[in-house]
Amino acid sequence: MARKRKTQSKAAKAPPSRGGSDRDKAIDALMSLLAEHPFEEIGLAEVAGHAGLKLSVLRAEFGSTLAIFAAHTKDIDRVVLDGGDADMAEEPPRERLFDVLMRRLEALAPYKDAIRSIMNSARRNPGLALALNAMAVRSQTWMLEAAGIGANGPRGMVRAQGTALIFARVLSVWVDDDEDGLDASMAALDRGLSSAARWSGFLDDLCAIPSYLRRGARRRRRARDEDEAEAEAA
Repeated sequence: MARKRKTQSKAAKAPPSRGGSDRDKAIDALMSLLAEHPFEEIGLAEVAGHAGLKLSVLRAEFGSTLAIFAAHTKDIDRVVLDGGDADMAEEPPRERLFDVLMRRLEALAPYKDAIRSIMNSARRNPGLALALNAMAVRSQTWMLEAAGIGANGPRGMVRAQGTALIFARVLSVWVDDDEDGLDASMAALDRGLSSAARWSGFLDDLCAIPSYLRRGARRRRRARDEDEAEAEAA
């Protein structure tokens, strides 16, 4: 079972100040607009106006509203990576990943309304859903690395995609989880990681198949060579 952990109180969930750069203003503007409007109804002109920027200035920073949201996601990655807990180093991999993903929920807390909004939009828009999944996989690659779990190579890609799917399911619970302790969200994450533990054995078997096939091919070649040598000697 997942261990209990402290979470931020509701009073501590106001959006933090990113800074005064044009990039920061644009991201804050999009997230503020997303909290009240569907993603598909927000244009670059609305973001620029809300941010107090000229369109030319916004264009110098971003090429689309999706790119602005990707920048927000990257900022969340940095917040989580900066908040590592040295005490978790000796914990099992599952507990380390649980801790990292709970820290991600805490970092997202000030933007819950915006996250709920873009998730609803993604359900109506397969293209947006695919784009958000690609962002999520990139982020979860970093989350896995933060948990000390390898995310490189084909196996790492599968792990990152699997973790992205787990976290997406957790987010669907989290957006309606108003309890300070986030018990429902933690339970959903615990269930997801339990499923991932079962995948791990299957993935190990799956990744072993190519080497098995290679060994079989080598044996067949060796047998064929031996047969040809015997035929030549006869």
